[in-house]
Parts: sequence; C-alpha cells; structure tokens
Amino acid sequence: MPIQWFPGHMTSARKKAGDAMESIDVVIEVLDARLPQASCNPMIAQLRAHRQRPCLKILNKVDLADPEATAAWIEYFNAQPGVKAVALSCKKASDVARVPKLCQPLAPHRNDNVKPLRMMIMGIPNVGKSTLMNALLGRKLSAVGDEPAVTKSQVRGDIDLRHTLVDTPGMMWPKIQYDSDGYMLAASHAIGRNAVIDEEVACFLADVLLERYPQRLTERYGFAAAGMDGIAVVEAIGKRRGFRVKGGGLDLEKAALTLLQDYRDGRLGRITLETPASRARMIAAHEARLQTGQDSAAQDEDDAAD
Repeated sequence: MPIQWFPGHMTSARKKAGDAMESIDVVIEVLDARLPQASCNPMIAQLRAHRQRPCLKILNKVDLADPEATAAWIEYFNAQPGVKAVALSCKKASDVARVPKLCQPLAPHRNDNVKPLRMMIMGIPNVGKSTLMNALLGRKLSAVGDEPAVTKSQVRGDIDLRHTLVDTPGMMWPKIQYDSDGYMLAASHAIGRNAVIDEEVACFLADVLLERYPQRLTERYGFAAAGMDGIAVVEAIGKRRGFRVKGGGLDLEKAALTLLQDYRDGRLGRITLETPASRARMIAAHEARLQTGQDSAAQDEDDAAD
C-alpha cells in the first residue's frame, strides 16, 4: 500500500518557510543519514531554487548509518551546485559547533560584523532539526520529541552577534513519488503511525535487511535468515520473543514494532537503507514499469481500434 502523509499544518508551514527564505542567507537541510535522498523534501529544493539560496546538507544520525554508504552520499551531494554536505550527529556538541563555520563559505558576503549570517534549518519531521537548533543556541527553544511533527511553528534565535537561526516545522510533501521512499520514511519514524500499517513497514524493512545486512538479523534475533523473506522475518521474531495473542496465534504487530524500534534505536548496528547506486537502480526499475504500462495501454488501444 503506497504511503502518503501530509498533515494540514504543513501547507501553512511551506508558505511561511518560503516567505522567511527571502531574508536568509543559507538553508541548513537536515537529512537522515540512513536514507539521505528519501529524506530530501523536494519542496525545499524548489524553494531554494526560487530564492537562489545555497544549502548545507547535514546527514544527521550518522552514528546509526553505514559509514561506507555515508561516504558515497557525501560525494553525491557535494557534486551538486550550491551544496555542501557533511555527516554528523546533532546530539554531539563538537559536531554541532562546526555548523556555523561550514555555512560561512556558502555566504561569503556575510563574513563581517555588519550583518549576521542568517541560517534557516529545514527538513522532514523527526530528523533532528530542533535538536540542532537547541544545541546551536545552547538553550531550549524548540520542542524535541520522538514523534513526527512536534514543531508546528517557526522559532528564531541568535547564536551570537554574527549568527542567527530560524527553525521551521518538519515538512513533508503532498505526494511521495516512490513507494519505497514512503516505507523508508515510515521505518525511520518520519511519518505518523496513523498513516501506516506497522506490519507492512516492518516487512519492507526486513526485506532491505535481508538484502544488505542479513547477518544483523541473525546477531540480534538468533535465527538463520537465509531463504527468508520479510514476512518470514517478522514471524520469526514473534516466535523467538514469544509474542502471542489471546488464543495462541503470533502477535505480528508486536513483532513488527520490535523490529522497527530496534532499527530506529540502532540495536541492529549501523544500517543505511539506500545508497546512490541502489537508488539509481530503484528509479530505473520504476521508470521501466511505467514504460511497460504505457506500452501495454497503447497496445490495448491499438487492439481495440482493430
């Protein structure tokens, strides 16, 4: 089932962010290092292009991501015009302290004491924007929580005389183009649970783990993953943990939530759900399916005409 999630307040948030971008110098886009491109909101790219604003892309939660994949993503983003990419943890003070200095070269005209460097933090829900804001300011201005869309209004603050910040609410976009992006976002808790079926998301996550990190499943849950599919993994977790519903059947919802929470908390090790190469393959397969569908539709029309 395709996943879509666009709460009403995000339409207003997009408009306010677009207006505020007129008076800022650098966009700081916070991404999830485990799914860097899937966690890129295309609306942010559109707003940046309209205002011609440079961007520091922060791959946050780097301590949870596969280092090799992270390096590939940094190279990928740094090849884009007007973009500087960096991997860090917004919970680590030494990492956060680097952010203003990384933004400065993107706006060289603000390298004096006349006007402060004005930075805007943007990104999808639950990627660490408010954590970054509070860490940079050294005080709590933005609400922080382990639920998507905690922040619902813009927050402003000054780091010092030379640096000022705006934190924006987490923004999704109205239609997620690729089904796998929706599942990756849901697995990483960027989408509200009311929009997803946990068992489906867990089966998707298990399929990715089987393809890329099968040994992590064995290490965590104690079963051999060879020959399994995603559904079998969720069932095996339920059996190993003794998750039963009344009547003795497997509690698949509890098993699914266990897998999802273990991934989110890093208990499965450092995992990245997509790489530049895997994403290119996914998009190519998607385009091929679309083309096949178009060809089939055209053939049906020809047959009907005959």
